[in-house]
Amino acid sequence: MTGICDGRVVIVTGAGRGLGRAHALAYAAEGARVVVNDLGVGLDGAPGPDSPAARVVEEIRAAGGEAVAHGGDIATREGAESLIATALDAFGRLDTLVNNAGFLRDRMLVNLDEDDWDAVMRVHLKGHFLPLQQAAVYWRAEAKAGRTPEARVVNTSSGAGLLGSVGQGNYSAAKAGIVGLTLVAAAEMGRYGVQVNAIAPAARTRMTERTFAETMAAPAPGSGFDAMAPENVSPLVVWLGSAASAGVTGRVFEAEGGRITVMEGWRAGPSADKRARWTPSEAGDTALKLLAQAEPPQPVYGAR
Repeated sequence: MTGICDGRVVIVTGAGRGLGRAHALAYAAEGARVVVNDLGVGLDGAPGPDSPAARVVEEIRAAGGEAVAHGGDIATREGAESLIATALDAFGRLDTLVNNAGFLRDRMLVNLDEDDWDAVMRVHLKGHFLPLQQAAVYWRAEAKAGRTPEARVVNTSSGAGLLGSVGQGNYSAAKAGIVGLTLVAAAEMGRYGVQVNAIAPAARTRMTERTFAETMAAPAPGSGFDAMAPENVSPLVVWLGSAASAGVTGRVFEAEGGRITVMEGWRAGPSADKRARWTPSEAGDTALKLLAQAEPPQPVYGAR
């Protein structure tokens, strides 16, 4: 199989179902050799009864591609280390890391248990950090040995991380943290030949089918295009993970259906400088004047 990722070795975490599965299959279709990671857990993070990663590997092999499964917990150092080792042992290199694994434990803030906060932070934020760190160790060593890679990392944020989402305080905070991690990693790792970007996807998956049941409807009969299919997000992810994306790093893209949007984050807006300390009343009056000049914020998902 040849294509835009011909010869590249790609890791996709949380690749047993949904977006991760779609990404893994799309990379394989473009010639990549794929490490399919999935712990096989339910929506709440509890262990599942089967091995979805192995099923995806079989799909890739049946189509003529190369893939291996990894069932470790990438939110632990041991699991992250074994993830990178699996790629190196099976294929001798690593070119692209797609951090995608995650689950939901939605609650309104007043009802959000500490355990639910910690669990979501662990799988989303720590589950991005540890594989990213272990991959970076490998790529830095390659660069120092004179073999500077054309390495790519694609992290998975969310509209909830960019705008917030009612009932998802833990998820929104974790996904916002992933954006911050992406920006820092892009700045730190560029010297080693590594580009780091993030996507904020919208698609119909196990995680979203209940949350967005009303808006993420199935395609109309005869329309021919399912705007909420996870496969719609994968082409951008594949391009970002390929050598063809040279020069693109530290950016966040929203992908939904047939639309790709470059997301523009925090930047300085209206400002005032007294060059001395404000009184509280002066600070308040000035803040109100500046707010009147500023662009209004985008609404939080689910807010009324």
